[in-house]
Amino acid sequence: MANNTADHPPGNSVAEGNHDGDFGVTVADLRDLMELRSGEAVNKIQETYGDVQGICRRLKTSPIEGLSGNPVDLEKRHTSFGKNFIPPKKAKTFLQLVWEALQDVTLIILEIAAIISLGLSIFHPPGGDGEACGQAAGGVEDEGEAQAGWIEGAAILFSVIIVVLVTAFNDWSKEKQFRGLQSRIEQEQKFTVIRKGQVIQIPVAEIVVGDIAQIKYGDLLPADGILIQGNDLKIDESSLTGESDQVRKSLEKDPMLLSGTHVMEGSGRMVVSAVGLNSQTGIIFTLLGASENDEEKKVKKTKTQDGIALEIQPLKSEDAAESEEKEEAKPVKKVNVTKKEKSVLQGKLTRLAVQIGKAGLIMSAVTVIILILYFVIDTFGVQGRSWTSECTPVYIQYFVKFFIIGVTVLVVAVPEGLPLAVTISLAYSVKKMMKDNNLVRHLDACETMGNATAICSDKTGTLTMNRMTVVQAYIGDTHYKTVPEPEAIKPETLEIMVNSISINSAYTTKILPPEKEGGLPRQVGNKTECALLGLVLGVKRDYQPIRDEIPEEKLYKVYTFNSSRKSMSTVLKNADGGFRMYSKGASEIVLRKCSRILDDQGQPRVFKPKDRDEMVRKVIEPMACDGLRTICVAYRDFPAEAGEPDWDSENDILSDLTCIAVVGIEDPVRPEVPEAITKCQRAGITVRMVTGDNINTARAIATKCGIIQPGEDFICLEGKEFNQQIRNDKGEVEQERLDKVWPKLRVLARSSPTDKHTLVKGIIDSTVGETRQVVAVTGDGTNDGPALKKADVGFAMGIAGTDVAKEASDIILTDDNFTSIVKAVMWGRNVYDSISKFLQFQLTVNVVAVIVAFTGACITQDSPLKAVQMLWVNLIMDTLASLALATEPPTESLLLRKPYGRNKPLISRTMMKNILGHAVYQLIIIFTLLFAGENFFDIDSGRNAPLHSPPSEHYTIVFNVFVMMQLFNEINARKIHGERNVFEGIYRNPIFCSVVLGTFALQIIIVQFGGKPFSCTALTIDQWLWCVFIGVGELLWGQLISAIPTHHLKFLKEAGHGTTKEEIHEEELTEGADEIDHAEMELRRGQILWFRGLNRIQTQMDVVYTFQTGQAPVPGALRRQPSVVSQHNDATAAKTLSSPTHVGLSASSSLTNSAGAPPPAAAASSSTAGN
Repeated sequence: MANNTADHPPGNSVAEGNHDGDFGVTVADLRDLMELRSGEAVNKIQETYGDVQGICRRLKTSPIEGLSGNPVDLEKRHTSFGKNFIPPKKAKTFLQLVWEALQDVTLIILEIAAIISLGLSIFHPPGGDGEACGQAAGGVEDEGEAQAGWIEGAAILFSVIIVVLVTAFNDWSKEKQFRGLQSRIEQEQKFTVIRKGQVIQIPVAEIVVGDIAQIKYGDLLPADGILIQGNDLKIDESSLTGESDQVRKSLEKDPMLLSGTHVMEGSGRMVVSAVGLNSQTGIIFTLLGASENDEEKKVKKTKTQDGIALEIQPLKSEDAAESEEKEEAKPVKKVNVTKKEKSVLQGKLTRLAVQIGKAGLIMSAVTVIILILYFVIDTFGVQGRSWTSECTPVYIQYFVKFFIIGVTVLVVAVPEGLPLAVTISLAYSVKKMMKDNNLVRHLDACETMGNATAICSDKTGTLTMNRMTVVQAYIGDTHYKTVPEPEAIKPETLEIMVNSISINSAYTTKILPPEKEGGLPRQVGNKTECALLGLVLGVKRDYQPIRDEIPEEKLYKVYTFNSSRKSMSTVLKNADGGFRMYSKGASEIVLRKCSRILDDQGQPRVFKPKDRDEMVRKVIEPMACDGLRTICVAYRDFPAEAGEPDWDSENDILSDLTCIAVVGIEDPVRPEVPEAITKCQRAGITVRMVTGDNINTARAIATKCGIIQPGEDFICLEGKEFNQQIRNDKGEVEQERLDKVWPKLRVLARSSPTDKHTLVKGIIDSTVGETRQVVAVTGDGTNDGPALKKADVGFAMGIAGTDVAKEASDIILTDDNFTSIVKAVMWGRNVYDSISKFLQFQLTVNVVAVIVAFTGACITQDSPLKAVQMLWVNLIMDTLASLALATEPPTESLLLRKPYGRNKPLISRTMMKNILGHAVYQLIIIFTLLFAGENFFDIDSGRNAPLHSPPSEHYTIVFNVFVMMQLFNEINARKIHGERNVFEGIYRNPIFCSVVLGTFALQIIIVQFGGKPFSCTALTIDQWLWCVFIGVGELLWGQLISAIPTHHLKFLKEAGHGTTKEEIHEEELTEGADEIDHAEMELRRGQILWFRGLNRIQTQMDVVYTFQTGQAPVPGALRRQPSVVSQHNDATAAKTLSSPTHVGLSASSSLTNSAGAPPPAAAASSSTAGN
C-alpha cells in the first residue's frame, strides 16, 4: 500500500498539473467516494482501500495521533487537495451601486425634466422674441440673462449626482461593514482536531484533508469526512438532502459524513476527506456559480432565481417584468427567504411611505394642471392670443418650467431620507451593539427587540455563571454538606465512583490549570461533567490515568446524553466476557431505575420505591431548594453467563441499576442578573425561565434572580404538568388552554425542547392581550433550534452555544450574559425612537414645503422655492438630518416605559401635534414673508417675475428663513414624548452637533455665493440676523406646543399603523403561501428601490445555510422536480425542519437549474427576515 508510485508516477501527475504524487489517493478518487452513500460507500471502501485505516494510510495520517502539523506537510496538502475555504461572492462594485441608486423614480423624473429644460434653454428659436408671444418674452432684460437658462437644468442634474453618490456610498459602506462582520463570524468558528496526539482547536479554514477531527453533539461539520470511530452518532442531513429524518452513522452501515450537516446526537472521530470547493457543499456552490454565469449570457430569457436569490419585487405588476430585464444584466443580489414575517418597523414604514407617496403624486399632478390651465386661460383666453409656430418653443419652455415645479412638489413630498434613516440607525446600532456583546446576524432583529414583551431564557449560563461545582454529596448513606474528605468514604465506593465519573463522560471534557496565577481552573467541555471531574480531583484522585488506560476505542457502547434520555451511559467489556455499564443523569430519573444502593460499607443493598421517596424528600429536595442541580451516578453489571444483552432495547438496559452517589452541583447566579431582570420588569417585559432542571432547583434560582417574588401568584410548572394542562384528550395543543396557562407562568422546569417551542409558539399566536406578544428566546443547545427560529428574536450563546443554535439565531451573545439582552432591548427601542424623531422632523419639512410650493405656484405661477433649493432642502438636509437624528445614543430612560407593541402607530398623537404645530408656525411666517415681505424688508417684490429674471432678494429671504426654521426644528425633533428640555444630552451626540453646524455653514455659502444656480442673491447682515431670529422662534414655539396637553386634541389622527389583528389572522391562515404585505403590492418601482436598500444589508451568510437543497448522486447533474405542487409541499415540509437559518426554500425551489421551472410561490415571498 505504501509503495504506490507504480500506479501514480509523480512525473505524470505533475505534468497533468496535479500534485497528488505524494499521496496514495487523488482528489478525484476522494470526490467519487464522497458521492456514494451508506452501503455503496462501505463496499467501495472495502474494495479499493480495505478499510478506513487504509484511507488514513494513503492520506499519510494516523487515526490516533492525527497529522504532525508540520507546515511543509500542511502546505503540500493544500496544494494537492485544496483549502477549506469557499470564496465568497464578488461584492457589488461602486459603479453597480451608483447604477442602482439611479433607478429611483423621482430621480429619473427629475433627470428627464432637467434634460428637457437644458435642451430648451440651449435651443433658441428664431424670431420668437416678439410681442406676439405675450408676456412670455416680456421679462427678458438682456441676452446674458437669457443665456443663463441652462443653469437650473444643470444644477438639478448636479444635485441628482450628489444624491446618487451619497446613496451609493452608503450602500457600499454597509456592504463593506457587513462583509467584515461575516468574516468575523467565520474566523470565530473553530473546530477540534487531533494533531501530534494533542486535541487542539483550529479555525475551520485551516482544516486539511487527512486531519483527524473530533465531532460531538451540536457541531456543524466544516468538511467532508469518513467516520473512524463513533458513539451513537446521528446526523441531520436536511441541509443537503432535504430529508428531515436523522441519519444514524456507523462504520458498518454508513460512515460518510458531509460538510454542512449537523450532529444531533453522539460523538466520534472522522478523517477529513474533502475540503472547500471539493466538499459536497462546495460542489453545490460551484454548480450554482456556473448556472449564474449561464444566466448572464441568456439575458433576455425568463428569469429563474438560481438558488438563493430573491429581490423584493412587486409581484404580478408591470414593474416586475421590466425589472426582470434590468436585473438580468447584473449578478443577482442574494437575499434568503425565511418564513419570518417582515419586521414590524419595515411594515409600518412601507405603509407610511406608500401613503405619503400617493399624496405627493396627487399634489404634484394638481399643481401642474392648475399652472397649465391658468397659463392657457390667461394667455389664449384673457389676452386672446393665438398659438403661432414661432412662439411654440417659448410656450414649451413655460410648460417645462411648470413640469419642473410639479416634480419639485413630488420630490419634497416623498421622504427619501426615510430608508436612509432606518439604514443608518440600524447599521449604527449594530456596530455599537458589538461593543455590548451582541453580534447581530439579522439587522431587523435589533429593532424587533425594542418591541419585545416577553423573554424566555435558559437558566444555565445565561442567568447563572456556567461554572459548575459539586458542593454537596450523598455517598454511603451520609449527606455531606461540603465535598467529603477521601478518608470518609469507603475505598471500594470511592474507586467505583471515580471510575464511573472518569469513563462515563465525554473525553473532550477536561479541567485545565488556570491561565493566570491564582485564577480558577479552566473548565473545558460540558460544564456538568467538569463539576463531576472536579469532585474526582476534590477527593484527591486524577481522572486522566483512568482515561489513558481505557481510551475511547475500548468503550464498547455509549448512550450519549440527549434531551429525551436526560442521562448518559457507557458500557465496558470485562476480561471475563461480562459487561459493566456506568450511568449518570438527572437524579429523579436515574433513581427510578435503581434497585440497589451502595451502603456505608460499600456493599449494595436493596433500594425500594419507598426508600426512594424518602431519599427524594430528605436529600434531593433540600439540595434542590438550595438551587443545586442534582445528578445521580450509578452502575450495573451484566454477568458473562447471561450472554450479550440486546443493546437496542434501551429500557431493559437502563434498569436494575445500583446507585453509587447523588451529588448537588451549584451554578451560582451571575451577580448582575437580578438587577437586569428588575430593569426588564420595569420596562414591561416579562421574563420566564425555561430549564431542564428540577422544579425546586429552578424555583430557587428564579427567586434569587427576581423572576418570582415571594407572595406573588405566579406559577411554576414541570414540563409534564404543562403538557397535561395545554393538550386535549387527543394530545393536541389547544390555544385556549395555553392562553389560560402562559400569562401567569414564570418557570417551566424539566422541560423538553418541544415544550420550549410549544410555549414560544403559543405566546406568539395568542390573542389574549390587546397586542400580539413579541417574544425573545435564548438557547444554546442544538435542540433549541426550532424555538430560536420560531421566536421573534432568537439569542444564541456565543461561548456555550452549539453551531446549530447560532445558525438558527438572530443575535449571538458573545458573553452568554443576560444583561446583554437588556442592552439589546435598549438599542432596539432607541432605533424605533430615532426613526420616530426623524419622521417628526421630515414630515414637518414635507408638509410645509408641499403647501408652500403648491399655493405659491397656484397664486403666483411660480414656486417660491425653486427646484434646486427644494432639492437642497429635501435631499441634502434629509440625508444629514437622518445622520444626526439616527445616531442618538440610547439612555437608561428608554427602559422606564412599556414596550410600544406591534400595533402602535409610528406617529403618535404627540408627534402629530408637534408636526402640525410647527407647520402652522412655519406656514404663517413664510406666507407673511411671501406676500408682505417686500414691505417689511423694504426690497423689491419677487412675485410674478418673468421667465429668466435674476434671483430676487425677496425669494432668497423666503428660502433662507425656511432653512433656518428647519435647522432649529431639528433640535426640537430630538424629543418625541413631549419633553420640555430639547437640549438634554445634546453634547453626548457629536454627530448631531456637527451636522447642525455643518448645515448652517453650507446654507451661508449657498445664499452668499450660490448665485444663479441656487436662485439666490447675497443678503446683508441685518437680513441674516432676522432670518436667524425667526428660526430661533421655532424653539420658543416648540415650548408653547409642548405646553398644550395632548389629550385635549382628540381630533388628531395617528399615522403609520402596524398590521391589525384581523390581518394577522388572515396571514396565519395562509402561512404556507406567500406572506406579502399588501402595502408592498402597491409599491411603485421607486419605492421598492428604497426598501431594497434595507434588504441589501441582509446577509448572504455562508453557502451551507443558503440552501435546503438536493445534491444529486450523479456529479454535475441537478435534480429537477417536475411539478410546482411538489415544490410547494416541499416548502411546507421544509418549514417544519430545524434546518439552518431559513426555511422557506427547499430542495426543489433552490436548485431549479437555469432551464428549470421558475421558483414556487414560497420562494417568491418577499419576506425580508432572511439573512
